[in-house]
Amino acid sequence: MKLLTSPASPFARKVRVVLHETGQAGQVTEIAAATDPLGDPVDVIHANPLGKIPALIRDDSPALYDSRVITRYLDAHAGGRLYPERRIWEVLTLEATADGIMDAALAMVLENRVRPEHERSARWVEGQWRKVERALDAVEARWISHLEGQIDMGQIALACALGYLDLRHGARDWRKPRPQLAAWAERFAARDSMIATAPPS
Repeated sequence: MKLLTSPASPFARKVRVVLHETGQAGQVTEIAAATDPLGDPVDVIHANPLGKIPALIRDDSPALYDSRVITRYLDAHAGGRLYPERRIWEVLTLEATADGIMDAALAMVLENRVRPEHERSARWVEGQWRKVERALDAVEARWISHLEGQIDMGQIALACALGYLDLRHGARDWRKPRPQLAAWAERFAARDSMIATAPPS
């Protein structure tokens, strides 16, 4: 199998962490792929018509895309421990929360990277950051006990989202008002899978 990926993408990092956590990293070839929200990235659209990464190219079946689809597939392929049935709805909800954080954080980056300066909206950027803050506050208030349990996909997704905040929005210091989440993030970042997939600084 081949994974279309990018070192800085938090969505691709989710998949890469799962590959390491499930012992499948050696079975998948990672291929760096550039995307363009305003164009047609030819090296990606053959696998994902939406032109987004990650995409998992399989030898004998259609390509899979959207990180949640790929991680579910890889986990099932490895025996299915990251989406435990006994708490599946909590895992999926936490993963969706983390993906929402990534969506908003990435949108902030693209607003400044893609739009001409005279078209950028500071108000819109701050609106995206408020989504991030609300989600982080919810995790701090309601999800810490879940984070301390056995590793699952919700935890992996959240760790990747927090890593992306550090990479692209570090000056906003999400940690200070959320000490429990900050402490958990520091511990989780020390996992071998997180170290192996850390984005370039």
